[in-house]
Amino acid sequence: MTTARKAADDHLELRSLIGLLKLASLINRPMLENVAAPESLSLNELRVMMSLAGEGRAAAHDLVVVLGMHPMAVSRAVSALREDGRIVEARDPENRRRKVLALTDAGWAAHGAMLPKAEQVATRLFSALSDGERRTIRGLLEKLTARLEDWPGDAA
Repeated sequence: MTTARKAADDHLELRSLIGLLKLASLINRPMLENVAAPESLSLNELRVMMSLAGEGRAAAHDLVVVLGMHPMAVSRAVSALREDGRIVEARDPENRRRKVLALTDAGWAAHGAMLPKAEQVATRLFSALSDGERRTIRGLLEKLTARLEDWPGDAA
């Protein structure tokens, strides 16, 4: 192996991380313009709604962990969605001290209106990949997500 090739390989993980950060940033534009904005939502409000649609209900602090968002960003998104009548807060029937969030009928209607638009973004993004590449990236994303979800709070 050449010295130049070895140096490039030494930085492969860092370059991959930077590539993932860039991809995550770039996906925000079509998601905002095509999915969130038509429903008068911010990206953070969209993230909260999509998470609640998938989970059914969740406490705000659970959303912080699941979405990897700052607690203040979740709080602002929750407040805006509550004011718009898209989510409701209720006591958790399994733990009366805990409050959970859930989509209202209006929230579910907005979610339903957003799904075809999100599908269009996904189709455009992944159309550059073969079926095998799509399966591979899905598996890799699941593996990396699990690794990050298992990340110790104080370790680097």
